[in-house]
Amino acid sequence: MNDSSALAARAVSKRFGPILALDRVSLDVRRGECVALIGESGSGKTTLLRCFNRLTDPGEGQVLVDGTDVASLDPVGLRRRVGYVPQDGGLLPHWRVRRNAALVPWLRGAQDADQQADRALGLVGLDAAAIGNRWPRDLSGGQRQRVAVARALAASPDIVLLDEPFGALDAITRADLQAAFRALRRELGVTTLLVTHDLAEAELLADRIAVMHQGRVEQIAAPDELHDAPATDYVRTLLARARGR
Repeated sequence: MNDSSALAARAVSKRFGPILALDRVSLDVRRGECVALIGESGSGKTTLLRCFNRLTDPGEGQVLVDGTDVASLDPVGLRRRVGYVPQDGGLLPHWRVRRNAALVPWLRGAQDADQQADRALGLVGLDAAAIGNRWPRDLSGGQRQRVAVARALAASPDIVLLDEPFGALDAITRADLQAAFRALRRELGVTTLLVTHDLAEAELLADRIAVMHQGRVEQIAAPDELHDAPATDYVRTLLARARGR
């Protein structure tokens, strides 16, 4: 593993019954870098992402976080040090906003969990004093996703995993959140692995883009390189489809 890598997959394979979800995938994400995983549904993006916090364990190969094989780590402890935003945000509906945002610091025994939550809410553009005591159901979709991102950042992780975090939002709200997250990542320098089906979003947010197809990484490259030198027919088709929108 490269010393500058925060995340690495080495020849990782995973089956779900007869379905080969990951087929000897290798990937490195450097410290402070944002890599986007892009591809159609069923390409293996979410499965690969979830290997890094042990929500999925690979059948073959090796997954490393900060140079350590995650198979040797306690999955609960791992999830408390790696930020994670699932597709639906995953807020607990029976907990108020501040308590949701404070979840990870609280689980880690922090005495100032609420203060960490308020700081994180401020980072994502929310006024903790105004919304901290509200229920998730009382928030807009965009606000709920901001709270989900705040929860992932509250314990100041070095690594954040995001699974289609803005996919269910309307175009205006999505654009606002993309801009906010881009500025936030630049400020914090957090290592990010982002799953998205939207090539424009990947180009906006990521330093490099990994194109996945049928459980394999077809190409990983900076956005300009991807456009200038697509490595496979599938990558060319993906780019042409995106340009045709």
